[in-house]
Amino acid sequence: MVDKVLIFDTTLRDGEQSPGVALTAADKMEIARQLEKLGVDIIEAGFPRTSPGDFSAVEAIAKEIKNSQIAGLAHANPEAVDACWDAVKVGVAPRIHVFLSSSDIHIMHQLAKDKETVLEMARTMVARAAGYCSDVEFSPMDATRSDRQFVYWMLEQTIAAGATTINIPDTVGYTVPEEFYQFIIDIKNNVPNIDKARISVHCHNDLGLAVANSLSAVKAGARQIETCINGIGERAGNAALEEVAMAIKTRRDYLGVETNIKTEELYRTSRMVANLTGMSVQSNKAIVGHNAFRHQSGIHQDGVLKMRETYEIMNAQDIGWPTSGGEIVLGKVSGRHGFKSRLEEMGYFLSEEELSRAFMAFKELADKKAEIDDRDLEAIVADKLRTAQEVYHLDFVQVQCGDHAAPTATVRVIAPDGSIRADAALGTGPVDAVYKAINRIIQVENELTEYHVKSVTEGIDAQGEVTIRVEGGGRSYTGRGADTDIIVASAKAYMNALNRMISAENPQDAEVRV
Repeated sequence: MVDKVLIFDTTLRDGEQSPGVALTAADKMEIARQLEKLGVDIIEAGFPRTSPGDFSAVEAIAKEIKNSQIAGLAHANPEAVDACWDAVKVGVAPRIHVFLSSSDIHIMHQLAKDKETVLEMARTMVARAAGYCSDVEFSPMDATRSDRQFVYWMLEQTIAAGATTINIPDTVGYTVPEEFYQFIIDIKNNVPNIDKARISVHCHNDLGLAVANSLSAVKAGARQIETCINGIGERAGNAALEEVAMAIKTRRDYLGVETNIKTEELYRTSRMVANLTGMSVQSNKAIVGHNAFRHQSGIHQDGVLKMRETYEIMNAQDIGWPTSGGEIVLGKVSGRHGFKSRLEEMGYFLSEEELSRAFMAFKELADKKAEIDDRDLEAIVADKLRTAQEVYHLDFVQVQCGDHAAPTATVRVIAPDGSIRADAALGTGPVDAVYKAINRIIQVENELTEYHVKSVTEGIDAQGEVTIRVEGGGRSYTGRGADTDIIVASAKAYMNALNRMISAENPQDAEVRV
């Protein structure tokens, strides 16, 4: 029987710590449902002690998700452990994940404590967690820069106190594969009670080695890997779930293990996380990037046409790509049924209401451009699904500008109570005028910190996709919008960001799709 490696996904915790990412409760629930569908074994739903909002989100996910374990993260202090248990206890198989620094640099400069005190904190807090549930994980933070003997002592004492999973974090992405492999071997040889716990790893990507280090640890005997969708997370991110899963599946001959991941859900999961976080997937990203299964070189094209395996070591359909290579093109004569079927082939299963909104947008776009490919459809679905969470709805935008005219924008918005509000403003440019008009209507204090525009497809009739970030109340919020008119796309993106801000600050005002 082949060994199983458990996949512990921390997109909702470490992933949300990516600079500029702020997920709403509805966003987190949508991602959690998809992670469950993907076959993730353990979902780290958040850090309950950090805020009431995070506590509520973890609790809600623990209540609903039944086929994946739900874990919460906790500092090594009583309040954090208690809060974590209160949030996850409603789950079918709750896990408390306790962490505490083990490296000298962290102990001296962050904790400002001696090693004996740190050992006692780790032991007592794991014991406190074990008093609540039988599934407790412990992580010695910055383990790869720690004194090895101290890590062995810490692991031995926390296992004795009730830890059933021991996670070895490469917190700052410092180690390299051969070194990390030996570290796991040394842990197995120097921690007397290691047989009572599962070994896990959590690798960051500061040197671009997160996946390589994770796989080295598996070869050494680790049987849980901590990941994030698209490799997002603090700084340069974490080991990418899709890369880990496909590496294990593709090189089962070498690694000798398998996972429970339903790989055909990888593409859809990647796109969902990219849309909700506002962190686009780079074109040359392994597994799920736009170019992952595209060939431009004549030699490569010739080989693939004769036999796919000449230049492709994976089947795109195993990952859930919409097609095995070619893109199906839809146009203005396409009907609702064909539109729905194509979306379902791409992994999008919409409600009737969502489908109606998306189909109307498709028809509007089809009148503006001759051919609509899968990237257009992804932009339409992402844009229309965001609409379902709107507090304020952008109803109308008109701009007048030119090299001899002051840019002027008129905007009309539908408020939560159904009333229509309109205003106009001058700006330094058309987008600035639109944003000022929107601000006059909605009156939410914010600062625009980032504005990015790109073409969704090629050609002069391509859709433009705008991604922005705004700051308000000490947090950053991402907004995205797509349209063939870049000014309209900019207005949609700004409204999307403001709606996220309002939803986060006043959850009762948000229309949440469940």
